[in-house]
Amino acid sequence: MDNKTQNADGIDFPFPFTPYSIQKDFMTELYQVLEAGKIGIFESPTGTGKSLSLICGALSWLRDFEQKKLQEEARLLETGAGSLHDEKNASPFPSSSCREAADGLRPAGEPDWVTQFVQKKEERDLVDRLKAEQVQRKKREERLQQIQHNAQLKYAAKRRRQEEEETESLLRLSREMLAARTGAEQPEQLESGEEELVLAEYQSDEERRPGSGADEDGDDLEEEHVTKIYYCSRTHSQLAQFVREVKKSPFGKDVRLVSLGSRQSLCVNEDVKSLRSVQLINDRCMELQRSKHEKKHGAEQEKPKRRRQEKQAACPFYNCEQMHLLRDEALAGVKDIEQLAALGKEAGACPYYGSRFAIPAAQLVVLPYQMLLHTATRQAAGIKLQGQVVVIDEAHNLIDTITGIYSTEVSGSQLCQSHSQLLQYMERYGKRLKAKNLMYIKQILYVLEKFVTVLGGNTRQNPSTQSLLRTGTELRTINDFLFESQVDNINLFKVQRYFEKSMVSRKLFGFTERYGAVISSREQPKLAGFQQFLQSLQPGAAEAPAAPADEGEARAPQPASPLMHIEGFLAALTTANQDGRVILSRRETLSQSSLKFLLLNPAVPFAQVVKACRAVVIAGGTMQPVSDFRQQLLACAGVDAERVVEFSCGHVIPPGNILPLVICSGVSDQPLEFTFQKRELPQMMDEAGRVLHHVCNVAPGGVVCFFPSYEYQRQVRAHWEKTGMLRRLAIRKKIFQEPKSAQQVEQVLAEYAKCIEGCDQAGGRVTGALLFSVVGGKMSEGLNFADSLGRCVVMVGMPFPNIRSPELQEKMAYLDQTLPRAPGQPPPGSALVENLCMRAVNQSIGRAIRHQQDFASIVLLDRRYARPSVLTKLPAWIRTRVDVKATFGSALAALRQFHREKSASS
Repeated sequence: MDNKTQNADGIDFPFPFTPYSIQKDFMTELYQVLEAGKIGIFESPTGTGKSLSLICGALSWLRDFEQKKLQEEARLLETGAGSLHDEKNASPFPSSSCREAADGLRPAGEPDWVTQFVQKKEERDLVDRLKAEQVQRKKREERLQQIQHNAQLKYAAKRRRQEEEETESLLRLSREMLAARTGAEQPEQLESGEEELVLAEYQSDEERRPGSGADEDGDDLEEEHVTKIYYCSRTHSQLAQFVREVKKSPFGKDVRLVSLGSRQSLCVNEDVKSLRSVQLINDRCMELQRSKHEKKHGAEQEKPKRRRQEKQAACPFYNCEQMHLLRDEALAGVKDIEQLAALGKEAGACPYYGSRFAIPAAQLVVLPYQMLLHTATRQAAGIKLQGQVVVIDEAHNLIDTITGIYSTEVSGSQLCQSHSQLLQYMERYGKRLKAKNLMYIKQILYVLEKFVTVLGGNTRQNPSTQSLLRTGTELRTINDFLFESQVDNINLFKVQRYFEKSMVSRKLFGFTERYGAVISSREQPKLAGFQQFLQSLQPGAAEAPAAPADEGEARAPQPASPLMHIEGFLAALTTANQDGRVILSRRETLSQSSLKFLLLNPAVPFAQVVKACRAVVIAGGTMQPVSDFRQQLLACAGVDAERVVEFSCGHVIPPGNILPLVICSGVSDQPLEFTFQKRELPQMMDEAGRVLHHVCNVAPGGVVCFFPSYEYQRQVRAHWEKTGMLRRLAIRKKIFQEPKSAQQVEQVLAEYAKCIEGCDQAGGRVTGALLFSVVGGKMSEGLNFADSLGRCVVMVGMPFPNIRSPELQEKMAYLDQTLPRAPGQPPPGSALVENLCMRAVNQSIGRAIRHQQDFASIVLLDRRYARPSVLTKLPAWIRTRVDVKATFGSALAALRQFHREKSASS
């Protein structure tokens, strides 16, 4: 039986086991934040059951909220029905919203009977709406209960697919017989398969909403969105782990959960999925939906459409009836992305759209960061945040994530390639295109040419061989860049709409895919220059003719059309002038040069989320320093300080299970200060080696040593190898190094763990392993060094970001101009640099403690960590236990005693 915990406020939190006291506090505070409609910043160290606390706390609130809402609806329906049956009743309908509406509609001096009439109408409308919602809710609940308890209905989608396949097979045989009788069709003027490359007529500049894709069942998408919780995290693996936790929770059997993902994760059409590129998969999917709608509505028009449209096939998995069955099966039981994709494949229904159909009725929606934080993606998915709850987990990099989503970069090579491809496309199909298509294509060509010119290049020459006279990096405001590029007279909003509606990037990719490698002799004279240009961009391509790829052969991921990158860059240029910058990076050649859009104010897109939602929870294992979230995201988004609630809980480990040390001087009393100017000095690298050697002698099991950068790690290792320090370290610990390739991480970790396990069993001089890692690298986030895998974590220096980076300098200047400077505090720009450093440190040192019985020492090897301003930015559970050691001798004695006592008791 599920254990129920009742706190002082009388709230029942179902929990799968007896929760820790910090979990009770976490759930209570979370409940209060959601109830009061506030913004919560929650910090709960890894290993404290943060996911379960989020699940049980948030779903307990949702349970109580739904119960209160049902009770209120019943009361309103009862009161409303009474007033409607008794027209003589003088007392108005007791709804504050109705009274407010009536007061708002009533001008000064309006008669009372008019006010009463408005109130009566509001009453009727409200009662009708509540009755309709009740009927809809009852139908949904009955439908889901039938699926859950009836095995035959559970696999209805699969059976229906089998029936449709049999019918389609018979139809295909019939068509073949008819075709054999009537003979082959007359050949088209264009080559086979080439028709779909021609742009359709562009009707209007007015923006129209893309079709929902629901066809005759489109009313289902208009279903009222119930109050729900949107939970998002960074990766699909983290989301899958969260879904597994929901299944294990007391809410796992009853909650209506749907997992959302990208087309790349959920597409079950092998022809589309084989494109591999995210942008190509998206465009191809949209193109298939568009051809389906054109075929559906074509019969209604007197004039037949082009024959090329009749030839285009729609996606076989985009079947509304099947997707609605899939929607119900997804809501009937908790499923992660992989299970949803497998269910869609089995049922012959698109899980990408099927999951979107499930959003209105879902109580818990699980989705990646980008789908919620990117405005266009959120709207396309049918996500409505008004009055809803959003929980953003693993949010320590939230600001960087938003900045990255809305920042984009294009190279000189991409600009030239796009210009050449689009020019050849226009020459090939110019006579078939309508006037507006030609107008926009010429505008895009003009913009591309001007962007290349502003970099100092020429579109008529190979970008790889074009040397630029002027090199360096320059920053511009958006307006200054557009003016300098001489494109300030182009309406980029209209161009952006043209890209979206015409799908010109996709058409251009199909064109270059067809003619990029092999060109027929008939087209050789016209396209020779285009082929030569493409080959010049791919060294070695001209040495041997390209053979047609075998369909069954494994292919490398296809690169997206360069125009797709340009499309994103042009969209970014529509940002408000003060909220972004354009970075012109000129290198030796045009192909190496680039234009980059940098978003300076991530609060602009985040404000849309905060203003729409009832409550927002930003959670993570290490959220310190919190000031960035308060100032850069919330204050700039217009959130009042009173609405923000901070909660940070301690760790579940006993206080004596962690030993954080700040070591200010080395073995030879050399002050330890690994600044950028000093850290490459031989004496500093020698001192770090001597300290690490002593640490390896006293710490059992695994020792993880973090360096500020890959380059510094390489320099230190090379120096230690030269001086013999590496050989001395290897006497006690076998040395491993973080690989640069992500594919090798699992292998290195497996060998590292196997070595430590072998040493624990065998004994001997080698007591474990030493792992060299990099802050912000592949092993500083998302990996666990539990138990003997991480008995000591060493941080060499402070990993400050590159202060010379133009992006960082512009961001610092922007914050100095935008945010107020607190008395006695550094400027906001300088505080940003220190905050970025400490957030990276906190992520790295938190890898060692993973559960209640775990223990580890943390060595911060730099005297700057002893500064009060730095210490306050450590997580509270570490900060309260930090011991600053002025000399190395006292630090080594504390380390030896700690590990001796813990090893003896474990």
